[in-house]
Amino acid sequence: QVQLVESGGGLVQAGGSLRLSCAASGSIASIYVMGWYRQAPGKQRELVASITSSGRTNYADSVKGRFTISRDNAKNTVYLQMNSLKPEDTTVYSCYAATTIKAYWGQGTQVTVSS
Repeated sequence: QVQLVESGGGLVQAGGSLRLSCAASGSIASIYVMGWYRQAPGKQRELVASITSSGRTNYADSVKGRFTISRDNAKNTVYLQMNSLKPEDTTVYSCYAATTIKAYWGQGTQVTVSS
Protein backbone atom coordinates (compact mmCIF):
# COMPACT_ATOMS: atom_id res chain seq x y z
CA GLN A 1 0.00 0.00 0.00
CA VAL A 2 1.01 3.58 -0.67
CA GLN A 3 -0.25 6.62 1.19
CA LEU A 4 -0.11 10.11 -0.33
CA VAL A 5 -0.43 13.38 1.56
CA GLU A 6 -0.76 16.60 -0.40
CA SER A 7 -0.23 20.17 0.66
CA GLY A 8 0.31 23.60 -0.81
CA GLY A 9 -2.94 24.55 -2.45
CA GLY A 10 -4.62 27.89 -1.85
CA LEU A 11 -5.77 31.16 -3.32
CA VAL A 12 -3.54 33.26 -5.52
CA GLN A 13 -3.96 36.11 -7.97
CA ALA A 14 -3.49 35.57 -11.67
CA GLY A 15 0.19 35.64 -12.54
CA GLY A 16 1.15 34.34 -9.13
CA SER A 17 2.78 31.10 -8.03
CA LEU A 18 2.03 28.13 -5.82
CA ARG A 19 3.94 24.97 -5.02
CA LEU A 20 2.15 21.71 -4.36
CA SER A 21 3.76 18.89 -2.44
CA CYS A 22 2.91 15.20 -2.35
CA ALA A 23 4.60 13.04 0.26
CA ALA A 24 4.50 9.28 -0.25
CA SER A 25 4.81 6.62 2.42
CA GLY A 26 4.36 2.87 2.59
CA SER A 27 5.53 0.66 -0.26
CA ILE A 28 7.33 3.48 -2.00
CA ALA A 29 9.98 1.25 -3.60
CA SER A 30 7.28 -0.13 -5.88
CA ILE A 31 6.32 3.29 -7.29
CA TYR A 32 7.49 3.92 -10.86
CA VAL A 33 5.70 7.17 -11.60
CA MET A 34 4.11 10.01 -9.65
CA GLY A 35 2.28 13.06 -10.80
CA TRP A 36 -0.70 15.34 -10.64
CA TYR A 37 -4.12 15.29 -12.24
CA ARG A 38 -6.78 17.95 -12.20
CA GLN A 39 -10.44 18.01 -13.13
CA ALA A 40 -12.45 21.16 -13.41
CA PRO A 41 -16.26 20.96 -13.23
CA GLY A 42 -17.71 19.85 -16.55
CA LYS A 43 -14.31 18.96 -17.98
CA GLN A 44 -12.38 15.77 -18.42
CA ARG A 45 -9.70 14.82 -15.97
CA GLU A 46 -6.35 16.07 -17.20
CA LEU A 47 -2.88 14.79 -16.49
CA VAL A 48 -1.02 17.93 -15.49
CA ALA A 49 2.46 16.53 -15.03
CA SER A 50 4.24 13.32 -14.17
CA ILE A 51 7.72 12.17 -13.26
CA THR A 52 9.09 8.65 -13.41
CA SER A 53 11.46 7.00 -10.98
CA SER A 54 14.25 7.70 -13.48
CA GLY A 55 13.36 11.38 -13.59
CA ARG A 56 11.60 11.54 -16.94
CA THR A 57 8.94 14.23 -16.95
CA ASN A 58 5.78 14.80 -18.94
CA TYR A 59 3.50 17.85 -19.06
CA ALA A 60 0.12 18.77 -20.41
CA ASP A 61 0.39 21.28 -23.24
CA SER A 62 -1.68 23.73 -21.21
CA VAL A 63 0.99 24.00 -18.50
CA LYS A 64 4.24 23.63 -20.43
CA GLY A 65 6.61 26.45 -19.65
CA ARG A 66 4.65 27.43 -16.53
CA PHE A 67 4.65 24.33 -14.30
CA THR A 68 7.61 22.25 -13.20
CA ILE A 69 7.45 18.85 -11.55
CA SER A 70 10.35 17.60 -9.46
CA ARG A 71 11.07 15.00 -6.82
CA ASP A 72 13.13 14.71 -3.66
CA ASN A 73 13.89 11.03 -3.27
CA ALA A 74 15.30 11.50 0.22
CA LYS A 75 11.94 12.89 1.34
CA ASN A 76 9.81 10.65 -0.91
CA THR A 77 8.12 13.81 -2.06
CA VAL A 78 7.08 15.17 -5.44
CA TYR A 79 6.59 18.87 -6.03
CA LEU A 80 4.63 20.82 -8.59
CA GLN A 81 5.86 24.38 -8.95
CA MET A 82 3.15 26.40 -10.65
CA ASN A 83 4.08 29.81 -12.03
CA SER A 84 2.17 32.34 -14.12
CA LEU A 85 -1.08 30.91 -12.85
CA LYS A 86 -4.26 31.64 -14.76
CA PRO A 87 -7.91 31.61 -13.64
CA GLU A 88 -8.44 28.54 -15.82
CA ASP A 89 -5.97 26.65 -13.62
CA THR A 90 -8.55 26.79 -10.82
CA THR A 91 -9.66 23.34 -9.70
CA VAL A 92 -8.75 20.48 -7.38
CA TYR A 93 -5.33 18.96 -7.99
CA SER A 94 -4.83 15.33 -7.06
CA CYS A 95 -1.52 13.58 -6.59
CA TYR A 96 -1.16 10.04 -7.80
CA ALA A 97 1.43 7.29 -7.60
CA ALA A 98 1.45 4.20 -9.76
CA THR A 99 2.96 0.79 -9.20
CA THR A 100 2.75 -2.16 -11.57
CA ILE A 101 -0.29 -3.36 -9.63
CA LYS A 102 -2.40 -0.28 -8.99
CA ALA A 103 -2.61 3.48 -8.75
CA TYR A 104 -2.97 5.44 -5.54
CA TRP A 105 -4.49 8.88 -5.03
CA GLY A 106 -4.15 11.69 -2.58
CA GLN A 107 -7.11 13.51 -1.08
CA GLY A 108 -6.81 16.46 -3.46
CA THR A 109 -5.92 20.07 -2.82
CA GLN A 110 -7.82 23.11 -4.08
CA VAL A 111 -6.06 25.70 -6.21
CA THR A 112 -7.97 28.92 -6.85
CA VAL A 113 -6.63 31.63 -9.13
CA SER A 114 -8.44 34.95 -9.03
CA SER A 115 -8.53 37.31 -11.98
